[in-house]
Amino acid sequence: MNILFTCAGRRNYLIDYFKEALNGEGKVVVADMQKSAPAMASADVGYVVPEVYSNNYIDTLIDICNKENVKAIFSLNDLELPILAQKKEVFSSHGVKVIVSSPTIIDTCFDKWKTNKFAESIGLNVPKTYLSIERAKQAIESGEVNFPLVIKPRWGSASIGIEFPLNLEELELSFKLLRKKVERSILGRASSSDIENSIMIQEKISGKEFGLDILNDLEGNNIVVYVKEKLAMRAGETDKAVLVNIPVVEAMGQSIGLNLRHIGNLDCDIMENEGKYYFLEMNPRFGGGYPFTHLTGGNFPLALIKLLKGETLNESLFVKKYGQAFSKADRLIPIKLL
Repeated sequence: MNILFTCAGRRNYLIDYFKEALNGEGKVVVADMQKSAPAMASADVGYVVPEVYSNNYIDTLIDICNKENVKAIFSLNDLELPILAQKKEVFSSHGVKVIVSSPTIIDTCFDKWKTNKFAESIGLNVPKTYLSIERAKQAIESGEVNFPLVIKPRWGSASIGIEFPLNLEELELSFKLLRKKVERSILGRASSSDIENSIMIQEKISGKEFGLDILNDLEGNNIVVYVKEKLAMRAGETDKAVLVNIPVVEAMGQSIGLNLRHIGNLDCDIMENEGKYYFLEMNPRFGGGYPFTHLTGGNFPLALIKLLKGETLNESLFVKKYGQAFSKADRLIPIKLL
């Protein structure tokens, strides 16, 4: 059961979790644009590959799968997910299962406007959201929404480009600047399908923030939800968190898993304000907050390995250690440059 992680980047902890889950019965292969990627240091085998939009990217991955006898692929990059989702049948013809949801589901998650509409359709509270600055101004004038607001790319990743304008002048300046930044950034290609509506303006919800890991099986059936209260953030990722028992938030996660029917793990953000819980966004992959789920009893890597092998899951994989808190900490690892 050899598996491949693409765009592995800094997720060396996830590589270690899967190596432990394989227990010597398979290799973890890593692919990244940079040989110096920290995940390379933890992998059994590492490959430097072209960027995800390269014409030979998929062929390169297929060559790696054939050479290393890879049986499953996991992606850790939002921009790559639509590409792999479209090529699942190509990999399947080589005996490789891509643990990525369908193109429709990936599109729903990646397009934050569609994400918002999906959440509304299943009865979740969402921030008031606008796709044009004109509509946002009308909402401000009518009192429908107030400053501060949130402005961010519609097709975004890793908190890139998020701003919090405090008045109309800042809103107008932020909107114009973010449009230009998106067009010339790595998000430009993803936003090109509707560049005129590529920026979202949202009501800013303030309060406690929660990160959910929502695990579905390989057919899209919901298995379990872990709810973590975020105690601190750093560079757009959860830095400190504690596992909490809040049934209403867990039920929100279950509803998302049941209705979205994604495959594997889904990373989701929820915000609480005055006792009301708001859905913010979701990413259909392992996110930076997963280690807090793993360390508080949720062994998602082992669960996914068992599902790939056709084995039955048991409750011991999902013990919930409520109240346990963890913090990330910097450490140095040796890397290869040549």
